[in-house]
Amino acid sequence: MKVFWCDHCGQLVFFENSQCTACQHSLVFVPDDLEMRAFDFVALGTAAGPVDAEGRWNLCDNYRLNNVCNWAVAVEDGNGLCRACRLTTVIPNLSVPENVTAWFRLEGAKRRLLHSFLALGLPFDGMDEGAASGRLAFDFLADPVPGGPPVLTGHADGRIVINIAEADDAERERRRNLLREPYRTVLGHFRHESGHFYWDRLIRDTPRIEEFRQLFGDERNDYDAALQAYYAAPRADWQTQFVSAYASAHPWEDWAESWAHYLHIRDVVETAGYAGLKLRPKVKDAPRLSVRLPEDHEASFDRLIADWFPLTYVINNLNRGLGLMDGYPFVLSPSAVEKLRFIHETIRDFVAERTQAAGAT
Repeated sequence: MKVFWCDHCGQLVFFENSQCTACQHSLVFVPDDLEMRAFDFVALGTAAGPVDAEGRWNLCDNYRLNNVCNWAVAVEDGNGLCRACRLTTVIPNLSVPENVTAWFRLEGAKRRLLHSFLALGLPFDGMDEGAASGRLAFDFLADPVPGGPPVLTGHADGRIVINIAEADDAERERRRNLLREPYRTVLGHFRHESGHFYWDRLIRDTPRIEEFRQLFGDERNDYDAALQAYYAAPRADWQTQFVSAYASAHPWEDWAESWAHYLHIRDVVETAGYAGLKLRPKVKDAPRLSVRLPEDHEASFDRLIADWFPLTYVINNLNRGLGLMDGYPFVLSPSAVEKLRFIHETIRDFVAERTQAAGAT
């Protein structure tokens, strides 16, 4: 995530902010240029119409009416919802007060996910392809009745279902402990499930499938049987080959877990680079090194990983200083790193191919 400033007063702001705490201007994220923009707060009182002086942008309806979004919509788009909000096809029952909070948290995590795709140049809603094919959709569902079958978080044919119970910190922590997971977050769910979506687009029926099978295994193996075997007795040696225990269940889950970790890494390293963070290498008296900006990582996965490993030391020690769990409680084996490299190169090549094809038309 890049670092943002209010373009009215220069105050440092967060991606999730809807108002600058210094000048009080309302903030809107403009997905077309990946920037936060400050708009006159008085102008936001209008029921509809452009919110900027040039008449280019409207507020997303979920910003204006429900206060669960901070994205803008291009006036020429003709849609009341922004590129992020229109992908949500089912929201929880808002007559239940806690569901309003859950919806807010889920939409926030989803927007951070989509920001990553915009920054990487990955299509997700068909807008940059002129078609609805390859369009993500999100259903935020609650368990139907106490004691009944739970809603299972998952992905199928471009539709990601998230159980809104995951937005409750206490419930999510209970599930994390029950499943003996070192890490479980709302954003982590979105990143993992999006991995299944992009496997269909980047790997299935492409020349990359054979290299995928060499690294991750044969996805044609029975998925349900593999999951049953995993839950019965997880592999004891998973640390030697996988980013997580769950990744060892099946090649699809290995890809999705590795995909999520890659997005974790990109987001954190990018933030550190834009913030100008410098790291002391492993050797005590060596000069400090600046974390590099995203463009320095595009061509070199090794640079990305070289920045990531010392950053995990910083992240975990900062958390320990606050009495919190490690922010990144994982150790990446050489095998897991090679899978991350494959994902990095797959994204890089896919985006390059799309850019070249677009230039040829």
